[in-house]
Amino acid sequence: MRRPIVVGNWKMNMLISSSRKWVEELLNSSDCAGTFDIVVAPPFTSLSVVRQYIEGSKIQLAGQNMASEAEGAQTGEISAFMLKDAGCDYVILGHSERRQYHRESDGLINKKIFLACESGLSVILCIGESMGERNEDKTNDVIERQLIDCLEGLSVEQLNSLSIAYEPIWAIGTGHTANPNQVQDVHAFIRSWCEKSFGKSLSRSIRVLYGGSVTSQSSSALMAQPDIDGLLVGGASLRSKSFHDIIKSSSKTGD
Repeated sequence: MRRPIVVGNWKMNMLISSSRKWVEELLNSSDCAGTFDIVVAPPFTSLSVVRQYIEGSKIQLAGQNMASEAEGAQTGEISAFMLKDAGCDYVILGHSERRQYHRESDGLINKKIFLACESGLSVILCIGESMGERNEDKTNDVIERQLIDCLEGLSVEQLNSLSIAYEPIWAIGTGHTANPNQVQDVHAFIRSWCEKSFGKSLSRSIRVLYGGSVTSQSSSALMAQPDIDGLLVGGASLRSKSFHDIIKSSSKTGD
């Protein structure tokens, strides 16, 4: 049985003081963490304070990105081992904003995944198509290419600590959410590809998340789909109440 997961990605938002307040509010209101894995990805500057406040709770910590090298002359970068040392359990890799604005390739993401696995971090790998690619009926082709290139050379053991987040680029921060049937179709394709490439056991156990303008109004219907195991939440995670509402709405489906 795949345990549901909800991940809050704050992106480049929240100062240390607001991060502290957010965690306090969520801890005071969250009554369904027992049925879900709850993960929060603050900016690097807030990792330490968030770690302190979630200690002893069931909330886990994630980095939003990491370097493609383990150490060295990489000014401004944060390594996988630094994230692990800072208390992170997860790292988000391949987010569409990293691909679009920082020109990150599937090959670079593949290199990062290996380092993340070596450091003991669980990877949340983001993949997804543009609106143009969807309109040209190329969604599955794009998804398959990204999976092949990002996961090249990884063992089944390494993949056991990896989750896949389908985030159609056209739904990121636009207010447009793919409808649950569209998402289910892509998630089913991802799971089928995993079975073909790595076997039935992995395809049944790997968690596939959806990300793309998720709200408490859309979360329940999304989580009702058989191949949607979790949500990667962006803007709606910046307010603790809306994030809690998404968890609560989703948990009604998962109970």
